[in-house]
Parts: sequence; C-alpha cells; structure tokens
Amino acid sequence: MVSVTGAWSLDEVADFLTETTVPIRLGCRRPSGDLWMLSLWYRYRDGDFECATAADADVVRYLEADPEVSFEVSTNEPPYRGVRGNGRVTIAPDDEKQVLRALIERYLGGTDSPLAERLLSPNRKEVKITVAPERLHSWDYSDRM
Repeated sequence: MVSVTGAWSLDEVADFLTETTVPIRLGCRRPSGDLWMLSLWYRYRDGDFECATAADADVVRYLEADPEVSFEVSTNEPPYRGVRGNGRVTIAPDDEKQVLRALIERYLGGTDSPLAERLLSPNRKEVKITVAPERLHSWDYSDRM
C-alpha cells in the first residue's frame, strides 16, 4: 500500500498527476553505485507511472540492475506544486509501442510530427517502464505565491 503525505489526498495527487504534462524526473543508481537522474514522459494509470524509452537506453540497464527509484513531478512555473516519492520499477517490452503512442498523444497532441515519426519508427525497439510508488508526498505553494 502506498504511503501518502503532504498537502493533498490520494485523489488530489491522482488528479494532479493525470492533468499535469511535465516530465517525471526519475532518480536511480547506475551499476557503479553513483546516482543518475533523467526526465521521461509519463502517464499516471491505476496508481502507477508508465513511461517509455528505447530498449537500448542506458537507463534500462541501470533499472534492471537496481529497480529502486525516486521521482518528482512538479510545475515549472509559479505557484510551485508537485508530487515526489520513491518506488520500484518493472520493465517490459512495448513491442506495439502502445505506451509510447499514448505518451506522444499526451505530450505532443498527436503523431503528426518529425519527432513522433522518429520515435514510432519500426526500427526502434521500445520498453515500458512502470514505476509503482511506495511513497507519495505532495506540496503546494499556491497560498504563498
């Protein structure tokens, strides 16, 4: 069961994560033990974050070696608010690019762009990265700003 703390209820956290279209910032460990952070597009479904990346991306190897992650989804403009936490990752093939296609729709508004065409190329192998949160902490500085 996920632990929820901070300014918002779990329903308010889910609403924020569903409505906000900034990337998730994901922190993990590289096999050498040092820390790594990256940004990925996400969608929040059924209490999990779903992301996609190229199957040969370095982060796939990092997450396979150590599936524990930290994350943050926060606004880039005032009033600052967001959700951070930690959880565990699972990785699965996205052979039909269903997650990637959904993310392209969410962030680009459609597949009619050179970036979308490149990402959806039949030659590109994709994986789905699912982050199952163990802790969610929200903050909202709207009243202060």
